[in-house]
Amino acid sequence: MLKIRLTRMGAKKRPFYRVIIKEQRSRRDGKYLENLGTYNPLVDPPLVKLNHERIDYWISKGAKPTETVASLIKHNPPLTAEQEAEIAEKKASAKLAEQEAFKKQMAEREEKIKAEREEEAKEAKAKVEEEKAAKEAEAKAKADAEKAEKAEEAKTDDAEAKSGEASAESGEATEAKAEDASADKAETEEVKADEPKIEETKVDDAKVEAEAEADNDATEKVEAKEETADDKPAEEEAKS
Repeated sequence: MLKIRLTRMGAKKRPFYRVIIKEQRSRRDGKYLENLGTYNPLVDPPLVKLNHERIDYWISKGAKPTETVASLIKHNPPLTAEQEAEIAEKKASAKLAEQEAFKKQMAEREEKIKAEREEEAKEAKAKVEEEKAAKEAEAKAKADAEKAEKAEEAKTDDAEAKSGEASAESGEATEAKAEDASADKAETEEVKADEPKIEETKVDDAKVEAEAEADNDATEKVEAKEETADDKPAEEEAKS
């Protein structure tokens, strides 16, 4: 017995059916005699394509359609030329609208990509400018630091020069003071050198007085000795 039925094609969770004619006792996925149309339930509305001429031929040969196929045949009768033209026009319009939507989507995507690239370029430019400003600020800070260091060195050199001048002046003053002190000392020594002469004179006078006293004592002793010598002859005369 012949059956007009659907056989599943398509991928997992994306069913697509063919309307076929085959022996009822044959395997489900076995060979079929003829493809009589297609059925796509995933589109809205579902898309049904039937070859009514061949379906009528097989029905005339005793083939029996299943309930689903009978429903599809009933709700999708043969179309007139005008209806087919209208359907074709609708399909073309739908296809055109789909293409326009795709073009619009691609244009929006390109605009988005362009905006993102411009934003990236802007950020990159801002980053470069920021790095440049940072480098300039760093260079300026370095230059200022070097300038301040040089100014500090110059200040230190000036201070050292002033200190050297002050030291020189102080040294000169010290030398002058030393020279003055030396001169004063020399004068003092000259005065002292003169004073010892007076002292020596005084000492000599004392020595002279001492010598005079010694001479007086010697003279007295001599006189006493002479008197004693004079007395001895008199005593000798007296004894004789």
